[in-house]
Amino acid sequence: MKQQPKYLFPDDYMADPSAHVFEGRLYIYPSHDWESGKPENDNGDHFDMKDYHVFSMESVDGEVIHHGEILRVEDVPWAGRQLWDSDVAHKNGQYFLYFSMKDKTDIFRIGVAISDRPSGPFKPLGNPMDGSYSIDPCIFEDADNQYYMYFGGIWGGQLQYYRNNKLNADVNLPLFHEQALSPKVARLSDDMLSMAEEPRDVLILDETGQPLKQGDTERRFFEASWMHIYQGKYYFSYSTGDTHLLCYAVGDNPYGPFTYQGVILRP
Repeated sequence: MKQQPKYLFPDDYMADPSAHVFEGRLYIYPSHDWESGKPENDNGDHFDMKDYHVFSMESVDGEVIHHGEILRVEDVPWAGRQLWDSDVAHKNGQYFLYFSMKDKTDIFRIGVAISDRPSGPFKPLGNPMDGSYSIDPCIFEDADNQYYMYFGGIWGGQLQYYRNNKLNADVNLPLFHEQALSPKVARLSDDMLSMAEEPRDVLILDETGQPLKQGDTERRFFEASWMHIYQGKYYFSYSTGDTHLLCYAVGDNPYGPFTYQGVILRP
């Protein structure tokens, strides 16, 4: 019998879920929206997120356990305001929460917090990851036990203000006929606390092998990187943001390039 659609957690507003199987359970790490009273704008200031929660289930249709708060803005020494999307990875018995948040200069950076349990709570490091910027970190463990972080988001995510991994207040979104901005990827260090290399562009190509253009708004990257591997191919999925599509592209290695394949989910 087909299951009827239902809210995972009807008591509150959650978004941006990342899901992992840890210790034989399905753990879900969403962002947490609340009515802060900030007016809506294209910078996303109204998404004034102040903490993270975690949920777990024994099976996809099982009972949802709410483990409560795992990290708050006031727990983070370098905090300015406004948490954004996050992801969690596991290595050598420890769990690493990667989160995006604005620092004291209102620039999005990516931080790391650590726990001995997938349900937290997580203790943040004193500083954000060196060289990190923008939003929406996704952590991918490859078959060779190397870990990669994908990140980036335009508009409120501030990716449009960077070129060659440097903040430049004089740049913004490319023109419609120019190459679209790319999400970023970097291999993580062995201790999972820093990037082992400079972030690289994740190129998304069209059917002719050319990078997507900024004006191709129903296919170009906006935010919400995700990576998985299936039958030896790497599947990079993402959101087109203002056109409200979840799309995917396929490549032969974790760095890409990735060739656009189609839409996973429509509004």
